[in-house]
Amino acid sequence: MDPSLDELSALARRLANASRRAILGITGTPGAGKSTLAHSIVAAMGEAARLVGMDGFHLAKVELDRLGRQERKGAPDTFDGYGYVALLRRLRDNTEPVVYAPMFDRSIEEPIAGAVPVEHNVPLVVTEGNYLLVDEGPWSAVRPLLDACWYVEAHEPTRIAQLVARHEQFGRTPVAARAHALGSDQRNAELIAATRRRADLVVTR
Repeated sequence: MDPSLDELSALARRLANASRRAILGITGTPGAGKSTLAHSIVAAMGEAARLVGMDGFHLAKVELDRLGRQERKGAPDTFDGYGYVALLRRLRDNTEPVVYAPMFDRSIEEPIAGAVPVEHNVPLVVTEGNYLLVDEGPWSAVRPLLDACWYVEAHEPTRIAQLVARHEQFGRTPVAARAHALGSDQRNAELIAATRRRADLVVTR
């Protein structure tokens, strides 16, 4: 399905009109455009929505080095999955005046705690990330906390090209960027692609 941004925004507004806070998940393989779509939906919603990215739960560089996982950054075990689930539960319960979520700063390649305020009166949280539909480990607890989850997919050569360009933008050489995109990124993409069937809606970009 290839719905327009207006159609997707209308679906998001319906979720925001529920009697309690709703959480919309947006997932897909690296480079498919899920972050761009999530930002667009939140921008269209204005003060009625906040964006909380799963990437805010990347483990810090020092911990990745300690665990020997720096070269696999982006794999499921390079995130604090249980911390992400705990935050989603707090956001869904909505019993606090404000919940502060972390964000990932690509300019320094590190998560920053307490960077995204989600006030009690915000009716919709949009959360985006790779592993929202994975049914293993801590990730298996994510889907039940989402009111809806959309899967974003893109033409494969275009997706890879966009991913390589992103890696170059944030400091990798062209050779290193392509190696990462076709190496650990691709292994992660295969895991994520297998979750497509669990989505409520597939959005082709």
